[in-house]
Amino acid sequence: MRRWRRVLRVVALASVILVVSAASPVSAAQKQGKGGGGASSCRLNSSQGNIKHVIYLIFDNVHFRRDNPNVPSDLEQMPNLLNFIRDNGTLHTNHHTVLISHTANGILTDLTGVYSDRHGQSVSNSYRYFKSDGSTASSSSFKYWTDIVDDTSASPADPLPNMVNGDTGLPRTMPAPWVPYTRAGCDFGAAGGPANIVLENTATGPSGDMTKVFGVGSAEWNEAVMSNAAPAGSAARNLAQTDFVGFAIHCAKGGGICTGNQQARPDNLPDEAGGYSGFLGLFGAKYVNPAIANGSVAVNNLDGHPIGDQFGQAGFPGFDGLFATTTLAYIAQMQEAGIPVTFGYISDAHDQHGVAGEIHTTRGPGEADYVQQLKNYDKAFGQFFTRLAAAGIDKSNTLFVFTVEEGDHFVGSPPTDPRCDGVTTPCTYSLIGEINGNLTGLLATQQDIMTPFTVHADMAPTIYLTGNPSRTSSTTRAFGRALSKLTAANPYTGVTDTLTAALADPVEMNLLHMVTTDPQRTPTLTMFAKADYFLFTGAANCNAPCITVPTTPPTSTFAWNHGGIQPEIATIWLGIVGPGMANDGQDDITWSDHPDVRPTMLTLLGLQDTYVHDGRVLTEHMATNVQPVPLRGHTKTLGDFVAVYKQINAPFGQLGMDSLAVSTAAIASGDAHDDTTYTTLTNKIIGWTATRNSVAGQMRAILFGAAFNGQKFDETLGRQLIAQGQALLSEAHTCAANIPQCAR
Repeated sequence: MRRWRRVLRVVALASVILVVSAASPVSAAQKQGKGGGGASSCRLNSSQGNIKHVIYLIFDNVHFRRDNPNVPSDLEQMPNLLNFIRDNGTLHTNHHTVLISHTANGILTDLTGVYSDRHGQSVSNSYRYFKSDGSTASSSSFKYWTDIVDDTSASPADPLPNMVNGDTGLPRTMPAPWVPYTRAGCDFGAAGGPANIVLENTATGPSGDMTKVFGVGSAEWNEAVMSNAAPAGSAARNLAQTDFVGFAIHCAKGGGICTGNQQARPDNLPDEAGGYSGFLGLFGAKYVNPAIANGSVAVNNLDGHPIGDQFGQAGFPGFDGLFATTTLAYIAQMQEAGIPVTFGYISDAHDQHGVAGEIHTTRGPGEADYVQQLKNYDKAFGQFFTRLAAAGIDKSNTLFVFTVEEGDHFVGSPPTDPRCDGVTTPCTYSLIGEINGNLTGLLATQQDIMTPFTVHADMAPTIYLTGNPSRTSSTTRAFGRALSKLTAANPYTGVTDTLTAALADPVEMNLLHMVTTDPQRTPTLTMFAKADYFLFTGAANCNAPCITVPTTPPTSTFAWNHGGIQPEIATIWLGIVGPGMANDGQDDITWSDHPDVRPTMLTLLGLQDTYVHDGRVLTEHMATNVQPVPLRGHTKTLGDFVAVYKQINAPFGQLGMDSLAVSTAAIASGDAHDDTTYTTLTNKIIGWTATRNSVAGQMRAILFGAAFNGQKFDETLGRQLIAQGQALLSEAHTCAANIPQCAR
């Protein structure tokens, strides 16, 4: 579930347009005539020249791991997808998300191939930032790619890019993920997202999405102004979102589906290296639908029903209404219309979202309607693969990538029948819902801490002490020690829990790739809570209970917690099928994470970014003749090299988790009179970060140079860096295993 996403997006209006007709799939003859400079001029440069299409799909919280050992997992209940991956490519089940683990961060790391410190969204799906007076304000992670942090006034409190990147030495907008494709002459279609590559809101302020793309005073901008002023809950209020949010086509220059289309708008990327002028895009279903569906105002889902909002207006159904039958229909329609590169987002399966994402009721593993929704998803994938094959789009000519942005932890009572499997015996639960905790009240009543602060509420709450004191100030240190001691009686187990699983201050956040180029966004502290808890600010007392399960069936709204460091959240899956990929079934061993997806895709496609990735090419399951030439013949050294690289550089790698244990002990240590342990342990983390940056930086440059620039892989230097990385891992692991000794 994209928590807070619906709250932070602005919905819209103007007049109500009802669905009047919807397109059928484009015929083969129509398909050949469509696309202009899209399919016909698309210059994908795969090693054998046999990749003609790209289909990338990312799910929200769809699991391969079982949440209940008796209940088949989400992916196991979608055999049409699971078998397609296993039978034709490789399913990586030891894949990982990033910190803090949420929809925006996971998707954006996947799309860019860099960690959060380089794309700007380490705290999501919204985030706080310090203002000059030491207070904080909140902003949404979900904005169009070129938006800034804050447009609440003519002189914003934080004018830096939302997608902030500092590779050039200055804060600039992160390079956009569609650019290598459009520069290669390929139209790039986005269905339901993924994050920030479509319009995400209908804001009309100085840098709102409507202003950015359509301009002040345009018909579209005026529609959004009217829509945003319409009564809440009305069709008119929803109209601008339905028309303009969620779908986009970024067109190839001088051609593509934008050619001659009067609704195409400049696709402006002013910070793009090498310039990006003359490119156009179509934004919103109001303009995308007619372009891909022979002039129709609507696109049909895979069951033949027009796609629209809960009021019957044709277009975007909302980010929680992107069911498999919806997103897959758009992907197929775009491909049939000659758009060869398509990226799509699919909503979670464990929540019930109504007709078009207008409601939210959560379910536990094996509950009847959760199982039914997975059946619907499975059916949709069967229809999808059949429809693509009929259009000549299959594993022989298409790169398919399937993944998920994060995992979650289910919070609820044990099933009423412990033997239920959800398939033959539905599961039921007496209580479902995450445990809400009032941090303000708990700190005041348990630890006598009255320091004013704000919080980005979460399972991994980021905390901003008012005034933005330094990490070593007595105020910050007392606050951190108090956090480490908070307890709560768990309503599900009756056990008294220590609420903190781990703690990080800016030193540890820096090692975990959580400190961006925008210093205003750096929290004072990050608290990774125990898995069942969602923490926020509230009254400075517990007269109303500070620990509650606020909802009970049938109105439960949130029961799937994410953001934390637990294995069920951290470990996700990745499936790759297509020319150049070996049919290796399932790989439970190879360690990988989000940044590895982009360099792997671009290598297979023969494309290149203008920046160096944090990820590496997953060569283990590539045919030898498609692997980058400099990496061939180095199997043993390369295997050790990439293993060490990931373990020292990935947030969920060994160094990240060991250093987080040391950070937690450091922040919890000492008192007002003696902070020696904190200083000693924190200095060790600072040293590890410097060593990591040096070793991982060299490794990253070698891997990128070999994969994309034809640079020789130096075995001797590679082994030296492996040894340095292993020494770093050993030192940090030894320290984490014996912190008292390490602190001396």
